[in-house]
Amino acid sequence: MIHSIFRLVQVVAAFGAICSSAYFLLCLWSASVFLRQRRVAGEGSLSAQALPPVSILKPLKGTDPEIYQSFRSHCLQDYPEYEIIFGVTDPSDPAVASVRQLQSEFPALSIRLIVCRKTLGANIKVSNLAQLLAEARYQHLLVNDSDIRVAADYLRRVMAPLANPKVGMVTCLYRGVAASTLGSRIESLGISTDFCGGVLAARQLEGGLKFGLGSTMAFRRDDLEKIGGFESFADYLADDYELGRRIAGLGLEVRLSDVVVETNLPAYRASEFLAHQLRWARGVRDSRSRGYFGLVLTYGLLWSCALVAASRGALWAWVLAGTTLFLRAAMALVVGKSVLRDRQLPQKLWLLPLRDLVAVGVWVASLAGHTVSWRGDRFELKNGKLIRVAT
Repeated sequence: MIHSIFRLVQVVAAFGAICSSAYFLLCLWSASVFLRQRRVAGEGSLSAQALPPVSILKPLKGTDPEIYQSFRSHCLQDYPEYEIIFGVTDPSDPAVASVRQLQSEFPALSIRLIVCRKTLGANIKVSNLAQLLAEARYQHLLVNDSDIRVAADYLRRVMAPLANPKVGMVTCLYRGVAASTLGSRIESLGISTDFCGGVLAARQLEGGLKFGLGSTMAFRRDDLEKIGGFESFADYLADDYELGRRIAGLGLEVRLSDVVVETNLPAYRASEFLAHQLRWARGVRDSRSRGYFGLVLTYGLLWSCALVAASRGALWAWVLAGTTLFLRAAMALVVGKSVLRDRQLPQKLWLLPLRDLVAVGVWVASLAGHTVSWRGDRFELKNGKLIRVAT
């Protein structure tokens, strides 16, 4: 009986290790495709006359690390014409002071602050976006998270693909700059060595992206109206996913830019880190359930350890486990260093085994409930939609 159990564990673990190895190879191939395309893209070829005016919409709630420098980077764009519209629900929100400082430093730039007094859905970010849209002057729109920092050529390179009428959205990969806490470093490492690799793999498997990333979403007002506007997904947690999915549903391409942007991660306490990871995981689970359940076959460290233990250290098991872990490390280095150019990666890479084990725990925990915490509020998640929990 015991022998049969060990044999079953060996078979399952070997299958998991093989699937993980195949996934890491897919990520490596997908990264090589992205790198080739980035070399070809260069700096873009559109003249200033061909670049459309853009309205940047930035809903805010509270402050983020380095928030003023993130805002300021949007004011230093080498771009002919654009405006920035910030939105808050509460006029006393602490982010307001940073916007006022920005207006003072850049008086020649169109920077507006709108107080969004209506609640159009459970997702306050999307509710605010709908109200900011009413104030936007231009037909081309760009939405990104409040903590995103960009280079001076960001707008020029992101907006260029929208000159092609077959492109409906442009989105960007991002790297996380970690604070000093363990939670912050693990999250940053996960972005650089797992999440972005998964995005690249999804693009290859699905023949293009079918979703957007909150780090950048550039699109046309007309296409937004065709999918029902922001109001049509104002109750969804994964608003970036929904916006990209619906624009792709119009038969338009969601283009992954060669630009990589940056976000400064908070100095998470352990409880904050776990709450954020669970929100992220449960959002993906409800948005892309088949892919999310398939993640269990990508946990190479878990399957490698189980395989070696169940085989009692058999040579073939060590060879398969070693191959799997080698490919995992190669994928982490290629995506994190070559694709994302994560300068902190060498200092964080020793945490990769811990990060991968934490990811397994978060995956299991995400299946055990439907509650998420977001900027101080608690919600129940049902079929991707948020239902506010009374406090």
